[in-house]
Amino acid sequence: MSKNKKSLIRISVAIVVTVVTLILKYTTDIPYWQWIELGLFAAAYLIAGYDVLWKAVTNIFHGKIFDENFLMTIATVGAFAIGEYADAAAVMILYQIGELFQRYAVGKSRKNIAALMDIRPEEATVLRNGEEITVHPSEIEVGETIVIKAGDKIPLDGVILKGECNVDTSAITGESLPRHVIAGETVISGCINLDGVLYVTTIGTYDDSTVAKILDLVENATSQKAPAENFITKFSKYYTPVVVGLAVLLGVLPPLVTGQYANWEVWSTWLKRAMMFLFVSCPCALVISVPLGFFGGIAAASKRGILVKGSNYLELLAKVNTIAFDKTGTLTKGNFAVTDVYPQEKREQVLQLAAIAEQYSNHPIATSISKVAKATVEAKVTEIAGKGLLAETEKSTILCGNAQLMHDNGIDCPTVDSGTVVYVAENSKFVGYVVIADEIKEDSALAVQQLRQSGCKTVMLTGDNQATAEKVAGNLGIDTYYSDLLPQDKVEKLNELKQNKGATVAFVGDGINDAPVLATADVGIAMGAAGSDVAIETADIVLMQDNPTAISTAKRVAKKTLNIVRENIVLSLAIKLAVLVISAIGVLDMISFGLIIAILADVGVCVVAILNSMRAMIVARGKK
Repeated sequence: MSKNKKSLIRISVAIVVTVVTLILKYTTDIPYWQWIELGLFAAAYLIAGYDVLWKAVTNIFHGKIFDENFLMTIATVGAFAIGEYADAAAVMILYQIGELFQRYAVGKSRKNIAALMDIRPEEATVLRNGEEITVHPSEIEVGETIVIKAGDKIPLDGVILKGECNVDTSAITGESLPRHVIAGETVISGCINLDGVLYVTTIGTYDDSTVAKILDLVENATSQKAPAENFITKFSKYYTPVVVGLAVLLGVLPPLVTGQYANWEVWSTWLKRAMMFLFVSCPCALVISVPLGFFGGIAAASKRGILVKGSNYLELLAKVNTIAFDKTGTLTKGNFAVTDVYPQEKREQVLQLAAIAEQYSNHPIATSISKVAKATVEAKVTEIAGKGLLAETEKSTILCGNAQLMHDNGIDCPTVDSGTVVYVAENSKFVGYVVIADEIKEDSALAVQQLRQSGCKTVMLTGDNQATAEKVAGNLGIDTYYSDLLPQDKVEKLNELKQNKGATVAFVGDGINDAPVLATADVGIAMGAAGSDVAIETADIVLMQDNPTAISTAKRVAKKTLNIVRENIVLSLAIKLAVLVISAIGVLDMISFGLIIAILADVGVCVVAILNSMRAMIVARGKK
């Protein structure tokens, strides 16, 4: 039986005993009723709160005196001492209802994390000596061949040796559409093979796999506390002893100061007010709702393929007002593609001649040209080291390469300083040039636009030349860019950005060379799906999808979470202060069941704060 179910049964029994006792009290005249009443209310009280009493006692022996268990114990025991049996039992029941609600809220939040844990594969099929053997993924070595059938989770990262299929990557990247993979492509652990059979060569052990790293990040995310959480810890450390001391003074000083120390009714009145003061002072709403708010935010981000290594980074991300990007692999795809063709006469002629010259090469430049044009004739190709290619066909001689190759052969060509330029000439006549550059990701411009709309300044730090950097920055609408940067130069520029008044700076990167600047930034964000292991280890936040728009999603979740936490702090402190004052000056004395009203105020604030915290979790579904 679950803990919540046991608590619900205990609370229900305690309520029944309390209600029956109250009915008997006001409807019957039983001999020795005062002792029976005490016994029944004590039974209800113990059924509901024996664990609170036990925790209070054990915590005292462990040096943890001033916590909510201690406050509830001395307040309710004090209520019994002054004859308020019904109030004491009711207060403990209401407190336990609040605790039950809290556990339910935490359990709800943990389900988001538990859903992520389902990505862990429990077994894998490996080919050994020609036989398929089922083992735990941790028993598989690098370089072994694993077999992944339809419906199986991919147990280890690897390269497809044979086969093709559609892969469900939603648990890792948050993307709902399946991805089609073929031989030669890399697949990552935690995804699901939807159809077909894959033979995959492993490129890492289970401990180094994507799924293992994700689980480790999520499991340890709450160990890094946000400043708001640290504030609550420090606040409670001083707050609880202070309110206990004030409650003691409230119960003892007035009768002594007024000279009514011989009047038991006066003592009873002020002791009752002290009990109310203690009930209301319990900082449950703060202690519970603030960590729960951050936990909900981390869970919400995880469901979108955004892994936050600690609530402190979530709070910092909400405050980020400057975002610096690496270019290659972050804003761009990190591969070559033909972006422009500048012909002297016909575009098709330039591409066709280039394709003929490059048809036997596996160089990325040749591959990018072959994607847009195919060679129509065979040629004898000679490589001219450091300059390009000479291709000879039955009808013509083709030169394809850099400007130096053209100049060496007496061919005039324009000087171009943008991307990688391939000049093409046929029979000593210049026919045009092809510009090959890194492709910009489809959603990079939208990501920059979203971040600027949220009030962030955008900066690009790249090792590319000035012309390339200027073109990419212009196409994306980036505010500022710095080009020709080495890794140490990026760190220097980032430090300059951090020195701007009021600046909180995030850096987004994916390569090994980005690790130093990721560590330097206030918040380091790694593009995890294709990023290097070093970048992912160094970063504070990991995006498991390579879409830059995930950055604005992460910032939206962070900002919403921080707003919710702040609302909880203000709400809890404001209401508690108000009720503490009215309980101290005796306003609640004029209300029947004043003690119950006092604890309802505390439980009510706690419930409202928890409900507010749970709003952080629905941000993952795109709700406000």
